[in-house]
Amino acid sequence: MNQLGLRVVRPLVEQQARRSEHTPPNARFLRRLLETRLVGTGLTISAVVLLCALAAPLLAPYDPNEQDYLAITEPPSLAHPLGTDDLGRDLLSRIIYGSRISLEVGLIAVGIAVGAGVALGIVAGYAGGITDDGIMRVVDAIQAFPNLILALAITAALGPSVANAMLAIGFVAAPGIARLTRGQTLSVREREFIAAARVCGATPLGIMRRHIWPNVTAPIVVQATLLLGTAIVTEAALSFLGVGVQPPTASWGAMLRTGSQYLEVAPWIGIAPGAAIFLTVLAFNFLGDGLRRALDPRLAGRKRQ
Repeated sequence: MNQLGLRVVRPLVEQQARRSEHTPPNARFLRRLLETRLVGTGLTISAVVLLCALAAPLLAPYDPNEQDYLAITEPPSLAHPLGTDDLGRDLLSRIIYGSRISLEVGLIAVGIAVGAGVALGIVAGYAGGITDDGIMRVVDAIQAFPNLILALAITAALGPSVANAMLAIGFVAAPGIARLTRGQTLSVREREFIAAARVCGATPLGIMRRHIWPNVTAPIVVQATLLLGTAIVTEAALSFLGVGVQPPTASWGAMLRTGSQYLEVAPWIGIAPGAAIFLTVLAFNFLGDGLRRALDPRLAGRKRQ
């Protein structure tokens, strides 16, 4: 670049740098988040699903359990935009109400996984020694089982219900969070401010709560967002197999099971809940990718292609 070009470009670069320094951290985080490709799509889909879950009675055109035997397996029409199922129930209404179950199971199961996993991971990573070995061997034993098989076994043993599905999904997801938290804790505990806290007389519990936990939250938030999609898929699989949400409660997995029996004569019964699961999980994956970029300082300065 010639001297004239440098004289023109340099003030613009310096001005942009000064603006970046004075930009509030929340604004910088939001800008980095929205700069990530397809995050806007993920936010839009997530907002629609959340709206459906919160305002289901206002948005659903019919009662989700209302049966109309004169409209059994009716194809999509103006009266029923997504058609009806084998009992004449409106699929759009059941999809809207089903979002409540999916989000409820996803949020509570992820909350269980994060609560248990973070506690175990921080204790194991900070304490080390025999405590670390004992906790991580239990984590390894749980992770040796396929997640869906273990969740299916737990739900079948406890009995089919929404609450037991939440517990099962949270239990099988906790080891992954624990391993991630332990790895972050091992890195943080070697820093100077942890040594300074020890010298000042801080207790181990105080160090873990005040110093380690705030410094390991970023990757956990990203992982929790991704786990929401996994929890929704797992709940749908459990309901599909008959050990999750029980009829007549509207559930995307149970609707998918019904639709699998009518693929040749009424494919819309299975397509509607399948599309709802696909779009919701995809939206959370987009959000997780955006959060990873926004919270990781190593990626903050990179432009997403």
